[in-house]
Amino acid sequence: MNDPPRPADPRPRRRDRHGRGMRGPVAPPQVPLVTSRAETFDDLVRDSADRLERHWPQLAGVDFAVQEVPRMDDAEPDDSGIVPLGRVVPAHSDRPDCVIVYRRPVEIRTKNRDERALLVHEVVVEQVAELLGLSPESVDPRYGQD
Repeated sequence: MNDPPRPADPRPRRRDRHGRGMRGPVAPPQVPLVTSRAETFDDLVRDSADRLERHWPQLAGVDFAVQEVPRMDDAEPDDSGIVPLGRVVPAHSDRPDCVIVYRRPVEIRTKNRDERALLVHEVVVEQVAELLGLSPESVDPRYGQD
């Protein structure tokens, strides 16, 4: 009762086993299929910086950067042990002023993308206010209202 071996099918399969055929693309070619959390966070910082640059043209010369966590020499927590969410690095020699936002401390303090976007914007506003020597409310009148 041995079944004879089946001959190999010379035609490639054009349909899956359920007869639905090949699937089309999941997303249009111009849309990335996967963006990492770091890339999404970078976009939030960039959007916040762009929003502020429209009202404060002098920010065009300021670099906005993201670091995972503060370095040991940057993160000198106060007595309460709070890790900073961002900092300003003043210009020196040939480097412009730089606003740094720390990704992991911000992510830890937020639950979803909307909260993260609000907190990133608040951190950027606070750091820009420190850089310009102004209050956060004068940098962005909606600061703290969301």
